[in-house]
Amino acid sequence: MKFATYTDGSGRAHAAVLQDDLLYAVPAATSVKDLIGDGLDGLLARGRAALDGSDPVPLGSVRLEAPLRPPSMRDSMCFHEHIANCMGSVDPLHHKFPAFYLSNHAAVLGPSDEAPISPGCEAFDYELEVAAVIGRPGSNIRPQDARDHIVGYTTYIDWSARDLQFEEMEVRLGPAKGKDGATTLGPVLVSADELEPLRSGKGFDVAMSVAIDGTPISTGNWSTIDWSFDDVVAYTSRGTHLATGDVLGSGTVGKGCLFEQRALDPEGFRGWLREGEVVTFEVDRIGRMDIRVGAPLPRHALSSGH
Repeated sequence: MKFATYTDGSGRAHAAVLQDDLLYAVPAATSVKDLIGDGLDGLLARGRAALDGSDPVPLGSVRLEAPLRPPSMRDSMCFHEHIANCMGSVDPLHHKFPAFYLSNHAAVLGPSDEAPISPGCEAFDYELEVAAVIGRPGSNIRPQDARDHIVGYTTYIDWSARDLQFEEMEVRLGPAKGKDGATTLGPVLVSADELEPLRSGKGFDVAMSVAIDGTPISTGNWSTIDWSFDDVVAYTSRGTHLATGDVLGSGTVGKGCLFEQRALDPEGFRGWLREGEVVTFEVDRIGRMDIRVGAPLPRHALSSGH
């Protein structure tokens, strides 16, 4: 099943099942986060009840929001092709654990929102990723138990200010302002059972693609991932607690950002994102998002430095 969060004409929020471009609201739920705490079985039960008992609303008549506002977000580096394309090689440590950083859960955008250019950024980029969403909370979760905690998946777009990112990481800290401006989630949460028939390698046989203003930029496949989400759940929950609604990003699929395009073909590089461009992200079974690049946000000078 596909689950979405939308706002109606009066601005009220609803969680719903999406089927055939119709939304079936789940009673007493204003976000997908309200549906997932009992795990996959509970989610599917509430979805079936909504399909049986709710009057459908056309998708085109409402505003689609991010499926949920997570309590926390972590973003890993699970596609080693991305690392090799950007850096020229893969550090052996990437084969030892799925490295991650803590992202800004307060800066989540939905599929109807523009992505504003970060303050002071002249090298604005996207990263096409997928993400697992935690339903049943837990700590020190074993890889073989991880699927009991993953309730579903969504698309995760990590908007990146590359020039800020490269500068601040010179001080061996971060990423910080290079990454915390915005992350787009959506358009829906796909329940974990829906992808199981497509399981392949350490991921799923699910195509992923990017286009800018209608021009294809790259294609990839989830099945090329080098760390499974089972391992990501186990590693990120080690010595800490994953809560209901926590979002775990996969890192960028191979060729899934402009930084890679520049590294692979500097002479043919199209340039960084510009205000007004529309970036189309499509992940099979999850859906398509057309995200407009918004105007740059203002930068306020510091008392010393910039």
